Amino acid sequence: MSARGARDARANASNSMADAPRPRSIPMTHAPRYRSLVCLTGFMGSGKSTTGRLLARQLACLHIDLDKRITDAAGLAVTEIFERLGEQEFRRMEQEQLERVLAESAELPGPRIVSLGAGTIVQGQNLALVRESGALLIWLDCPMDELLQRCAQATDRPLFRDEASFRRLYEERRPWYEQADYRVDSNAEPARVVEQILALGILPRVPA
Repeated sequence: MSARGARDARANASNSMADAPRPRSIPMTHAPRYRSLVCLTGFMGSGKSTTGRLLARQLACLHIDLDKRITDAAGLAVTEIFERLGEQEFRRMEQEQLERVLAESAELPGPRIVSLGAGTIVQGQNLALVRESGALLIWLDCPMDELLQRCAQATDRPLFRDEASFRRLYEERRPWYEQADYRVDSNAEPARVVEQILALGILPRVPA
């Protein structure tokens, strides 16, 4: 699988485009400066939901949490869906809700922020849907030790079993995250993460 690479929020656009194991800058040719639809991706515990809410509040726009759309439709928590129906059914529901969210975004005016699930774009068809929609994909990257600390006491993460499997799952998913358009360091306070995203210059700021 060829990695598309991701743009580091702290990198200058003129940095070298040479291949590297870490996300790198990519040209945004034939793309508008501002995007009306931004999707946040990243591993569990990276702060997608919190960052999405704060970013949408800052921009006075709509925030959509894909996992919440799934649980609202199913009438079950994510852990209950995994336990009762299995991961395959959860992924089917995930794709169905993603298709609806992207269709709504295409029909309704105004920017919106979508917090994807940790495994959403790992399903190839979902990544294709995001790309076809014209959405901008931002990877919230966070060090493994911090992710472990954030998730250790959580009870709503069905794929978190133990440290070894957690690390293994992250390594399996990382190449998919690296296909994002931008990478932002989320090992910081949520407000600071939002500042980094706004500093990318891809979203119109709301006049003070």
